[in-house]
Amino acid sequence: MSPNQKWLKTHCARMDHGGCALKVKVAGNRITAVKGDPQGYLNRGYVCPKGLASPERLTHPDRLRHPLKRVGPRGGGQWERISWHEALKTITANLNRIRQADGARSVAFCQGMPKGLEHFVLIRLANLFGSPNVVATQDVCHAPREVSGMHTCGFYPVADLHHPSKLVVLWGSNITSTNEEGQINTLLLDRMRQGTELIVIDPRQTKLVPKAGHWLPLRPGSDHALALAWLNVIITEELYDQAFVDTWTHGFEALARHVAAYTPEKMATVTWVPADRIRDAARAYAAAHPAAIQWGNPIEQHAYTFDTVRALLCLMAVCGNLDIAGGNVQALDPDVMGLGKFVRADLIPQKRQEMIPAYHHMIPRMMTVPGAYFKKAILEHDPYPVRAAYMQCTNPVVAYADSRETVQALQQLDFLAVADIFMTPTAALADIVLPAATHFEFNDIGHYGLGHGYVLARPKVVDPPAECRPDMQILNELGKTLTNRECWYDTYEGLLAEVLKPSGLTYDQFVAKGCLTGRPLYEKYRAAGFKTPTGKVELSLSRADQYGLSPLPTYQGLPEAADDAYPLVLTSGKDKFYLHSSYRWIDTLRKQRPMPIVALNPRTAQDHGIREGDEVEIETRSGRIVQVAHLTVKVVPGVVFAASGWWFPEGDAARQYEWTAANYNILTSSKQLGKEFGTPNLKGIGCRIHRRLKND
Repeated sequence: MSPNQKWLKTHCARMDHGGCALKVKVAGNRITAVKGDPQGYLNRGYVCPKGLASPERLTHPDRLRHPLKRVGPRGGGQWERISWHEALKTITANLNRIRQADGARSVAFCQGMPKGLEHFVLIRLANLFGSPNVVATQDVCHAPREVSGMHTCGFYPVADLHHPSKLVVLWGSNITSTNEEGQINTLLLDRMRQGTELIVIDPRQTKLVPKAGHWLPLRPGSDHALALAWLNVIITEELYDQAFVDTWTHGFEALARHVAAYTPEKMATVTWVPADRIRDAARAYAAAHPAAIQWGNPIEQHAYTFDTVRALLCLMAVCGNLDIAGGNVQALDPDVMGLGKFVRADLIPQKRQEMIPAYHHMIPRMMTVPGAYFKKAILEHDPYPVRAAYMQCTNPVVAYADSRETVQALQQLDFLAVADIFMTPTAALADIVLPAATHFEFNDIGHYGLGHGYVLARPKVVDPPAECRPDMQILNELGKTLTNRECWYDTYEGLLAEVLKPSGLTYDQFVAKGCLTGRPLYEKYRAAGFKTPTGKVELSLSRADQYGLSPLPTYQGLPEAADDAYPLVLTSGKDKFYLHSSYRWIDTLRKQRPMPIVALNPRTAQDHGIREGDEVEIETRSGRIVQVAHLTVKVVPGVVFAASGWWFPEGDAARQYEWTAANYNILTSSKQLGKEFGTPNLKGIGCRIHRRLKND
């Protein structure tokens, strides 16, 4: 190796939740190679296509490299290059102006999927600014599992793949293609080689189905029906862990009476899974101990997510798989600063009462604003007006349900600032666009605040372009002008040091370790009970009436009622080559997936006169888009498996990069929302399809 080249260690980020330990080869200030680190805590040498292609982001010719100010009409694609001083001064002046006129709560701070410490620095800025409104996508990702877990058993149960399990259930988790919030397939594959059995619950035949003992190809949007049927089998056949149930659960008798109605025979008509297959899989889960449910976020993407998650939590409990090694565990954090202290929650004591979700009577402990309610506050001033937004790491035009409504809302804002690494359909609607540094170009801490029991070192390996700045640096500077300067630092690295202070480590010492983990302590409830009002796992919620919730998980129907005009069932899934709406500009990845693909069973395609490679028009009650057909027996007949997150960076900037052409969220709606989390129906939607003719 040349003397001016060296291998450096870091962790992946922004191409997914991150977590893969990487070795990065650097020559000068340029990355020349990436490979997985065999010593990685999660990946053991594995790295996905996105991680391998990630250096291409840094040198892409279309990367944002200077702050921009809109000139001309919003969304017109006309920009003027400005200095950082002018950009930050403009943002500060506008956010202060709106705070003085309408109150701090009229300014929203928006983030997509948490990608690093920047998410929590954004919350800190919002809290110090005085705004209770941090807008995020947690209503359709992570929060239903985390918050429902807090109400049911006092913690967020994550699958423990670091210890042997007799069986793992992949419930809506395509773990070999997408990183499910830190659950990387290497650990599961190791367990399977050691004898762990597998159940896969997915409407697609994913890569691990041939290795599974059971595959339940359920109807999209019917997860709650299937989970209740499992409870029916396990309780009526007395397959549950009686010692745990008798000692450590509250409301078992009520649950037993309740689930008696949800027989496999009844739920088979709902789920499309034969009753005998439901029974066999439920029995297999009950018989295996320990067993873990690795749940993916597709279960959180329809209005009945609360019932789904609650039913799965009840399954973990009645089978005695909570907080045991190899089951679903409470992962203890390492010695780092507590989240509430870091985000300065103490300075906004009325947040729970003042944030937008409180007025919609959402479930307690949900601390971010769903996109649907954010838009409602802009468009209808319900419960009060939101007039400005600062956005980072997010592309709501493509990511939020009902994209046309999203564009209407963003157009109505008095002021919008966006920090990103590329111009996106959302950034194209902003007044100020800031060029962000991307992964590899700044020091970061990964997985802080996510409840998985570890944090990862993400040291920078190269410097960013001269005018590209880390999101944390931008927020740190805005904090000094918008809030109390004493709560911020000379450089953003002071925020990293603050998080690490309880560990006694400097950032460099943390980097040398690479990863900090919490103590592996199990069955903690034996000493102190569960952190619930009853001290037990609340199969029936003791405070349900107080919160206006159903005490028991129920089946109230499918996301949408049957409609002969829209006879097929629409769903979507993550793409292993992209992260939601990101990275379609990276040549290596785009060559792997050049167009949005809609996967159809050959029988479904034949019924509609569709052949491989045809352009297909997909239509719902909300809109229509065009994607390219791929015929595969791996998709259940009657299901339309569309691609999500699509826009076209090569398109017209003045038309926001063709955001209507193939964007899945043209097909979704914000009208029906789950009461508990404000979740829209993104799965199980009625649709129809036809082959698009050349002159259509």
